[in-house]
Amino acid sequence: MISFTNDYSECAHPLILKNLAEHCYEQNEGYSEDRHCKNASDLIRSYLGNIDVEIHFLNGGTQANLTILSAMLRPFDAVIGTERAHINTHETGAIEGCGHKVLAMPGEDGKLTPEDIEEAVAQNTTVHMVHPAAVYISDTTEIGSVYTKAELTRIREVCNEHGLLLFLDGARLGSALTSAANDLTLRDLAWLTDVFTIGGTKNGALAGEAVVISNSLLQRDFRYYMKHKGAMNAKGFVLGMQFETLFRDRLYFQLAEHANQMAELIKDACVAAGFPFLTRPVSNQIFPVVDNDTIARLQKDFTFEIWEPADDSHQIIRFVTSWATREEQVQELVKAIRKK
Repeated sequence: MISFTNDYSECAHPLILKNLAEHCYEQNEGYSEDRHCKNASDLIRSYLGNIDVEIHFLNGGTQANLTILSAMLRPFDAVIGTERAHINTHETGAIEGCGHKVLAMPGEDGKLTPEDIEEAVAQNTTVHMVHPAAVYISDTTEIGSVYTKAELTRIREVCNEHGLLLFLDGARLGSALTSAANDLTLRDLAWLTDVFTIGGTKNGALAGEAVVISNSLLQRDFRYYMKHKGAMNAKGFVLGMQFETLFRDRLYFQLAEHANQMAELIKDACVAAGFPFLTRPVSNQIFPVVDNDTIARLQKDFTFEIWEPADDSHQIIRFVTSWATREEQVQELVKAIRKK
C-alpha cells in the first residue's frame, strides 16, 4: 500500500538524522539553552530581517497551540477561529479543556474573514459572556488553502481595531510559503502576527514546532507557560539540531516545494478525470470529490482519508504529499485515477 494519508508518515530527512548522529556524544545545556537552539534561532531570524523576536522549540502542534493560547488568554478570554480550525476540531478539546472557549465562525474557503471576527466580537459584548481576546488562523488552512498578504493584513487591522492578539498556526507553513498562490514571507508573518509557528513535524523533522513571538508582552513569561504546560523539553537541543538543519541552505523550503510539486501531479490527474474539488488545490493537501466506486478501487492499493460525504454516491477525500513522497509513487496513483 502506498500512503497519501498524511505528511508525517516517514521518519525524517537524512540530513537531519546526519546532524543528530554527528552529535550523539556531545554534551549540551538542557531546556533549549544550548548552542544548537541558539544557532537555529539565529538562522530563522535571518529570514525575518533579524527583528526582535523570541523563538522557542516545542515538541508538537497541539502542545504548541495550547501553550501559546494559554499565554495569550486570561481565564475569561476566548479565541476566535473558523469552524474547521484545528483547535476546534482535531485537538480533543485541549483549548476548551483548559478553560478557554473557541468561538467558531463559518469562514470562507477554510479561511477566517474580517467579517467573521467582527461578528464574533459583536456577539460577545457583556460580562455575562466570554471576552474575545485572540484570533487563531492556520496557513495552510485545514483544507489546504492559503492566506494572501492582503487578507492577513486586513485581519491584522481588524485585530488592532478590537484589541485582539493574532496567532497563526504554521503546522504546514512550508507548504503555504512555497505555494504558487502565496505572496507572504516569513518576515511578513513576523510583522503581521503576535505569534506564529513554523511546523517541522509535517516538513521533514522527526518532531518539533518553532514558536516565533513578536509581541514583547507575550515574550516576557513564555518559558513559564512552557514549563507549566509540560512543553519544556530537557533535551531541547534535539529540536534545535533539527531546525538548525532545516534552515541551513533553505532545506525547509526545498522539502515543502517538493511536496507541493507532487500534489500538483495528483491534482492534474484529478482534473483530467473530471473530479471537482472542495477547495482550489494550491498546497500539499488536495480534496477531490470522488465517486464511491472509484474510491473503493483506489483503496486496494493506496491509503488516504475520507474527509466528508459530498452526496449519496460521492465522498470528499484527502490526498496528502510530503517531503518524502517519490514521483514513482505519485505516478502509480495517477495511473489508477486515470483508469476507468
